Amino acid sequence: MSDVPAEVLLPQPAPEPAGRAPVPAAAPTVPLRWLWVGALVLLLLTLLSLFVAWQGQQRVGNLQQELVRRQQDSSGQSTEARMLAKQAQEGMRDLAAKLALVEARLAEVAIQRSQLEELIQSLSRSRDENVLVDIDAGIRVAMQQTAITGSAEPLVAVLKQSEERLARYNQPRLEGVRRAIARDLDRVKAIGVADLPSLSIKLDEAVRLVDELPLLSVAEPHNSASAAAPRLMRRSAPSEPATGWLKSWNDGWSSAGERVWGEAKSLIRVTRIDHPEAMLLAPEQAFFVRENLKLRLLNARLALLSRQFDTAQVDLQTAQTTLDRYFDKSSRRHVLASELVRQVAAQARQVGVPRPDDTLAALSAASAGR
Repeated sequence: MSDVPAEVLLPQPAPEPAGRAPVPAAAPTVPLRWLWVGALVLLLLTLLSLFVAWQGQQRVGNLQQELVRRQQDSSGQSTEARMLAKQAQEGMRDLAAKLALVEARLAEVAIQRSQLEELIQSLSRSRDENVLVDIDAGIRVAMQQTAITGSAEPLVAVLKQSEERLARYNQPRLEGVRRAIARDLDRVKAIGVADLPSLSIKLDEAVRLVDELPLLSVAEPHNSASAAAPRLMRRSAPSEPATGWLKSWNDGWSSAGERVWGEAKSLIRVTRIDHPEAMLLAPEQAFFVRENLKLRLLNARLALLSRQFDTAQVDLQTAQTTLDRYFDKSSRRHVLASELVRQVAAQARQVGVPRPDDTLAALSAASAGR
C-alpha cells in the first residue's frame, strides 16, 4: 500500500463556481502527515497480528506438547489399568474360590447346626415324652418278635413291663395309657398260642417210643407174672387147717388146670384186627414201618418249628393212622404215643396274636398332648 503514488491519494479540489474569485491552493503538509500516521498504525497492527500469531503458535505448540504428554500419561494409565484389571480378575477368581469354600463350610455348619438342634431337642425332651417313646419302641419291637416267633410271650412281657413302669411313674396324665395297656394285655393273654417248645418235646418223646411199640403182626409174649401173683399169694398165705383129702385133691386139679390153660394161652391168641394188611406185614418190613413213622413225626416237628401248621397236621394225621393200623392198640406204650400225637395235633393251630392297637392309640394321643 505504501508504493501507490501520492498524487492518486490526494483529493481533487472542487471546481469553483462561476462568478467567484479563485482561492489560492493550501500547502500539501497535512495529507502527508496522516499518511505516515496511517502507515504507522498499519505497521503496529501488523506487528500486533504477528505477535498474536506467534503467541497462538506458541499456545498451539504448548497444547500439542500437553496433548502428547497427556496421551502418554493416558497410555500409561491404560496399561496400568489393564494390569489392575487383570489382577482384579485374578483376585475375583480367588475370591470366587474362597466364596465357594466358605459356602461349603457354611452348608456344613448349617447341617451341623440342624443336627445339634435336633440333639438339643431330643435332650430337652421331657420325662413324659421319653417314657412314651420308650414304651412305644418296646411294644413295636415286641410285635416284630411275636410275628417272627409266633409266640405271644415277647408282647406279654413288654406289656407287663410297661404297665409296671407306668405304675411306678404314677403320672395322672398317663393313666389312659396304663388302662389301654391293661386291656391289650388281657386280650393277648386270652389267646391260646401254641407252645412250640413243649410240642417239640412231646414229638421227641413219641419218636423215642416208636422203637418200643408192639406190632400186630408180631406176637408179643404175655407177662405171666400177673397171673402167677394170685397163686403165689395163695401159696404164701398161711395154710388153713386141713379139711381132709378132698381139699388136697381139688387143689391139685386146680393147679394142673391152670398150667394147661397157661400153655394154651401161649399158643393161641385171639385179637380183633380192623385192617388185614397189618397181619400180612413181613418181619423185614417192620423196620421200614417204624422208620417211616419216625420220619413223619420228625417232619411234623420241623413243620411246627417253621410254623407250617397245615403241613404238621397232615404229618400228624398220617402218623396217627400208621399207629392205629400197624401197632397193637392194647399196649400201654401205644396208648401213650397216640395220646402224645393227639395232644400235639390239637394244639398245633395257627392263632393270630392281636395287635395292641389301644395302647398304640393311647400313646399317640398322649404324645400329641390330647
